[in-house]
This record gives sequence, C-alpha cells and structure tokens, in this order.
Amino acid sequence: MRRTALRAPLGGEQAQSQENAPLLPTAPAPAPAAAPAPVQQRLQTEFPFELPRGYVDEAGTVHRDGVMRLATARDELVPLRDIRVQENPAYLSVVLLGRVITRLGTLPLVHDGIVENMFASDLAFLQDFYRQVNAEGHTRATVECPHCAEPFEVELGGSRLGES
Repeated sequence: MRRTALRAPLGGEQAQSQENAPLLPTAPAPAPAAAPAPVQQRLQTEFPFELPRGYVDEAGTVHRDGVMRLATARDELVPLRDIRVQENPAYLSVVLLGRVITRLGTLPLVHDGIVENMFASDLAFLQDFYRQVNAEGHTRATVECPHCAEPFEVELGGSRLGES
C-alpha cells in the first residue's frame, strides 16, 4: 500500500522537484504523556529492636530481638485506669510497653508481667525506643533565643512514657 501526502501547491521548479521527491514516512504523533501513577506510601507501624541485655525467662532462655508497634490513643489511655498505675504513676511505662511490644524472642505472648521483670537497662532502652517510634524519630524542636537570636534545640517529650 502506498502512502500519499497532501501537499500545498507550489509554483515553478519547486513544484516539479517536490512532485518527484520520494514520500517519507511520517512519524505518528506522540501519545499524550500519561500522568504518573500516584505513589502510595505505606505507614510503618512495626519497628524491630534488640535489647541491650535481653529478657531471661523461667527456663533461662535470653530473648533479645523484638518488635514494637506504634501506640494508639487507646494504648495510652487504658493504662491510666489500671490500679497499679493509679497507685504508682511510674508503672505507666511498664503497662504501656506491655501493650505495644508485639514480639520478644520466642515468647508466645508479651505482657506487662514480662516488662516488669526486665533488667533496668532494657526498660530504659525500650522507653527511649518508644519515644523515638511514636514521635517520628525525634522529640526535639529548633527555637531561637529571644535575647541573642541564637538558634538551639529543646526537648519536647515528657519525662515518662505517655506524657507529652
């Protein structure tokens, strides 16, 4: 099949040379650019950790690797009704961590009883890790001194878990 193209009438020699010129195939018009597909970001809700010392169970097995999930508002509110927390507010972090740690070594279940029997260094590690995970990696803000205008950082987090 031969392609033909419409030509504007030309005068003189240009018309004759144009008539004898071979027809060149024309490239198809470029398709409109497709809009880029929206990138769906998945929210990371679970975070792996490794305890500095490890939890030692009744059989003497040391459990160090675990997973902590993001806390919900419910996770921070429910422990406030716990009688142990009402009698001793320092117990809040134990109950809260017992709710958000989803895995620890090969233990079938993690609860506040496990957390309260951890070494103090592991508890301190988990408290710091909780703050990092639930504050998107930081609890600091840059501010400016009202006197000298020098910028510096301040800690925004509370002193205990569940406080802001």
